[in-house]
Amino acid sequence: MFSKSVEKEFQELLSRYPSKRSALIPALHIVQRELGYLTEESIRYVAGLIGLTPAQVAEVATFYLMFFTKPVGKNVLWVCHNLACDLRGAEEIIEHLEQKLGVRVGGTSADRKFTLLRQECLASCDTAPVMQVNEDYEENLTIEKVDRILEKLKNKPEDK
Repeated sequence: MFSKSVEKEFQELLSRYPSKRSALIPALHIVQRELGYLTEESIRYVAGLIGLTPAQVAEVATFYLMFFTKPVGKNVLWVCHNLACDLRGAEEIIEHLEQKLGVRVGGTSADRKFTLLRQECLASCDTAPVMQVNEDYEENLTIEKVDRILEKLKNKPEDK
């Protein structure tokens, strides 16, 4: 299911934990990095790798918001909308992103480059409004800054 280098990465991961079960979340991260989301087949694979049932792996995969069980865009945009971010313009940022991307929150753009999501709190109130773009935080957002971020992501060369 995975390349030899990813298989090696799984084995190295498992060797770092006295209990294979402890490697579950990092293993799911590897799968998601490789496939873009967690498929039923990949959940079964991880279950076999770690010695759990597919249901036990699925329980974890569906509990955490960071894991996706259906396809998402190449870039996942999480916009914080807690009180601090809301007071500093998060709703306007969300509305602007919906318009620019042509999707509502929860949707993926037609070109599959962007998925737009809300997050209750990204724990960066002092830099509100904030958005997580894949693994990185973009802080002190303005409409102009959001446009620059989108343009950079749109023009980013595909790595796969």
